Amino acid sequence: MSTQTSIKQSKLNNKSTNALPTQLPQWQKLQQLAQRSWSLTELFNTEMDRAKKYSVSAEGIYFDYSKQCLDSDVKKQLMALANACNLQLKINALYQGEKVNSSEDRAALHTALRLPKTAKLSHQGIDVVAEVHDSLDKSADLVDRIRNGIWRGYSGKAITDVVNIGVGGSDLGPVMTNTALDEWADSDIQVHFVSNMDGTQLGNLLERLNPETTLFIISSKSFGTVDTLSNAETARAWLLETGASQATLLRRHFIGISANTKKVSAWGIAKEHQLKLWNWVGGRFSMWSAIGLAVAIRIGTERFNEMLQGAYAMDQHFLNTEFEHNLPVLLGLIGVWNSTFLDINAHTVLPYDGRLKYFPSYLTQLEMESNGKSVTHQGQAVAYATCPILWGEIGSNAQHAFYQLLHQGTQKVSCDFIACVNYYQDSESNELKRQHALSLANCLAQSRVLAFGNDALVAKPDQEVSDLDKFKRYRGNQPSTTILLDELTPRSFGSLIALYEHKVFVMASIWDINPFDQWGVEMGKKVADEVFAHINLAKSFSNSLEGADPEVNFDSSTQALLQHINKKIEV
Repeated sequence: MSTQTSIKQSKLNNKSTNALPTQLPQWQKLQQLAQRSWSLTELFNTEMDRAKKYSVSAEGIYFDYSKQCLDSDVKKQLMALANACNLQLKINALYQGEKVNSSEDRAALHTALRLPKTAKLSHQGIDVVAEVHDSLDKSADLVDRIRNGIWRGYSGKAITDVVNIGVGGSDLGPVMTNTALDEWADSDIQVHFVSNMDGTQLGNLLERLNPETTLFIISSKSFGTVDTLSNAETARAWLLETGASQATLLRRHFIGISANTKKVSAWGIAKEHQLKLWNWVGGRFSMWSAIGLAVAIRIGTERFNEMLQGAYAMDQHFLNTEFEHNLPVLLGLIGVWNSTFLDINAHTVLPYDGRLKYFPSYLTQLEMESNGKSVTHQGQAVAYATCPILWGEIGSNAQHAFYQLLHQGTQKVSCDFIACVNYYQDSESNELKRQHALSLANCLAQSRVLAFGNDALVAKPDQEVSDLDKFKRYRGNQPSTTILLDELTPRSFGSLIALYEHKVFVMASIWDINPFDQWGVEMGKKVADEVFAHINLAKSFSNSLEGADPEVNFDSSTQALLQHINKKIEV
């Protein structure tokens, strides 16, 4: 299929119909199949080759979905639904820079952030690949200067600490990556992250840092996010207490990353210390860009590029692999099957690897901000469940926290188990090797118990649990997918993240929703501005009250809360 044909067909698909996916016969067939009484025990007893039949490997990832409540009929209909929803055309449109972000009339070209220099992609007459690599090259130059002690603070001392100030996609991705790949760090420079606007994170951090050797990275696509700018202004005020000139401090101690260069310059950051973002990159998809600067400072440009290469490899797998063996397609279709058809409205991600501690937190934004939508591309209200509530925790903590609900609660919950097969293989410590094996055993055991309940125990105790002993019954039949990485490296980590990015797009394509806008976060910001004007302490900052209506009347609850706060606050 030619590029032009693909684009024309995709545009036709987006504009020619207002039909909801529920009207498709494939959707209706899946609704019928969902009415079956699904039993994982029966499925495994019926299909003896089930584990082989429902598993796929690609890019160093082994993907086992045999413990999902589906069979060949369901899989066949899910594939048919994907084709009926023109999923391949939508994937092509995503990669080619069409305006898949319909409500904002924009492309969503995060995949361009990891294209190699030899690739070709033009968007609105601009060579996207060249622009991306110009930004990455500039980032690499700054990384080298900082890591090699060439960048100096106002007093001439080399940088020892870097503070990334951002929120949402400018924080969650870098925090997760910095933790996951910390063993690859080869610099003594310490990297810190600040996101919350209440000042506690930054305040506690500043008490431990030396202003002479601290560099701040302000990451904000709009450069107007109050959370980020309030922390940035506090950092600037802290530096000004040194007595050095503001011009020197801004030049020696700040880097700005944004799509709004005018605001960055107006704030005072030198042009040569500004890194570019683009409007066609959503914040939660931006960690591959200059937003990952703090990570590159910690692990080096070479390792950061390996992460990009892993993501690109998954991009190519997603674009070119038939759906039956396509990891993102399978992961996304399973998510649709569980949430929309089986009415499983909760999903938990369970990494059995301490390095992936922040992976669930990252996914809460990636999935829920993307697919927490209730209108289609055409603005029609949906009559089916879209994104489930997502949460998670590293395996050991999760087992001692909320597995009780998974095993014996009343909620249906789908799960993703994630583990790394190889770790400590080069270590001389047998204890560490034993611990890793123990963690893998727990990962496999928990997915087994969730699937089969009391029947999971192979070696029966001398006195079997009586049917009357209701407190010790495990009901089972909780569906799960197990994802095993050969090992956790920058490259495999990049592939894992890209896998989940594309999962989000697959689900949105089936639901006919836009995963690239986030209007749901905007109104809270506006109302916060109105409320802020009525907190007594705010009156000390007249510049923060511009445009505020002092006569606005809130609901009785908000009014009472304001009165309580204002009584307690001393101005």
